[in-house]
Order: sequence, then structure tokens, then C-alpha cells
Amino acid sequence: MGIVADLLTLYALAIVVRAILSFFPLSYGSPLRTISDFLFRITEPVFAPIRRILPATGAFDFTPLIVLLVIEFVLVPIIRSL
Repeated sequence: MGIVADLLTLYALAIVVRAILSFFPLSYGSPLRTISDFLFRITEPVFAPIRRILPATGAFDFTPLIVLLVIEFVLVPIIRSL
């Protein structure tokens, strides 16, 4: 179960970094753009179904917050059992 907790923690970190990078304009070819594209590819498959369910809220996207909360609810019992 420790590996699952570690993977979920890394995924949560990827979500946070993607959210932070979304505030900055990134030009094509920059190293940060490459990281941003990678984070998009690994997080968007989880975000897309949730975005279809959540109502549009204008400029704010609460999808990362929802996913982080779900990860937290899954992690707490795993960490307590270790």
C-alpha cells in the first residue's frame, strides 16, 4: 500500500504544479512548456470526466480541487494503515 500512497502523492503534486504553471504564459519550445504539456497529458484524462459533470463557473476551474480532495480521501486510510 505504500507504493499506492506514493503514486497518489506524486499525482497530487503534478496537479498542484500544473495549476501553478497555468498562471504563466509559456512560449513554445521553453522547458517549462514541455513540463506543462507533460502534466497536461497525465492529468487531463482524470479532469475531463469531472469537467463534464461540474457546471461551468466562469474563469475558475474547480476540477483540480475536486481531484485533490478525492486523492486526500483515498490517502488518509492508506496512511493510517501503514
